[in-house]
Amino acid sequence: MASNEEVISTLNNLIETCKDGQNGFQTAADGTGNGELKTLFHTYSQQRAKFAGELQDEVRHLGGDPEQTGSVAAALHRGWIDIKSAVTGKDDAAIINECERGEDSAVSNYKEALDTDLPANVRTVIERHFGQVKEAHDRIRNLQKASGAGA
Repeated sequence: MASNEEVISTLNNLIETCKDGQNGFQTAADGTGNGELKTLFHTYSQQRAKFAGELQDEVRHLGGDPEQTGSVAAALHRGWIDIKSAVTGKDDAAIINECERGEDSAVSNYKEALDTDLPANVRTVIERHFGQVKEAHDRIRNLQKASGAGA
């Protein structure tokens, strides 16, 4: 079993991942003129805010200090840093492409967390989030293919 500190570190990494996704999707929603995409990105932004809150609660239950924000370095690592330039161009295909890159990172971070020997209650939360993150990733990948953004 991972130590308490390792579990808290894993959770804090996922909190940053969710905060970066929340901010990235909000930026994407604000940057698109497409009503359907705007609604979808707002939904995913709210989802990630909810996930971050749940993970912060888990950290508190373990006696740790939960991460409150994503970081610029983390956002770069997590694939969300280029979303602002895509939004500036108001290019929906570029925005979708950047969202997909961010989601690739989120999926990877969740998989890495699930490779950790976590307490059952924490694993249950992360597995539930992972299913929804993977679903969002796949939906955005399909949008990307449909728009030709990934070509």
